[in-house]
Amino acid sequence: MKKILFFTLFLASFVLKAQNYGAINQILDRLEERKGINQNLENVNIDDKKFVLIKDFEDHTERSFIIIKGKNITYVEMFDDKATGKSTSNVFSGDIIRKKNIVSLRADQLENKKIPIPVTKTLLLTKQKEILYLIDINSRERWIDEEAYSKKSK
Repeated sequence: MKKILFFTLFLASFVLKAQNYGAINQILDRLEERKGINQNLENVNIDDKKFVLIKDFEDHTERSFIIIKGKNITYVEMFDDKATGKSTSNVFSGDIIRKKNIVSLRADQLENKKIPIPVTKTLLLTKQKEILYLIDINSRERWIDEEAYSKKSK
C-alpha cells in the first residue's frame, strides 16, 4: 500500500513539475521574442518595405525612413525645427546585404552624389505580435514597419 501511495505521489509531482516547465517555457519564448533572438525570419520578405524611426526632442523632431527595393535602399533623414517650423532632409541611397535575420545597409550616395564616408547600419530583423521591426545592433533603436505604424495611428 505504501508503495502504491508513494508511486502515485511521485507521478503527481512529476505531472505538476511538467506543467510548471511548460509555463516557464512559454515565458522564455515570449522574452526571446521580445529581445528578437531565436527567430527564424529567413522566409519573411522585406522587399518593398518601409521602416520608420521617429525621435522627438525639445527643439526638433527627427524622422528617419529606410525604404527597401530589392538590393537597393533609400535612407531618408528629416529634421523638423519646432521653433521655425522648417523641415530639412537628407536622402541617401545605397545597397543592402541580408543574411538570415541580419540586414546590413550601406548608403554611399547623398542625393545621387558619392560621399567619402558612407552611412552604414547593421540591423536585426525581428517580429513581435505580427509586426516587423529592425533593431539597430549598435544603438538599440527600433525601426517599425510603416504599414504597422500607419495602422496603429488610425
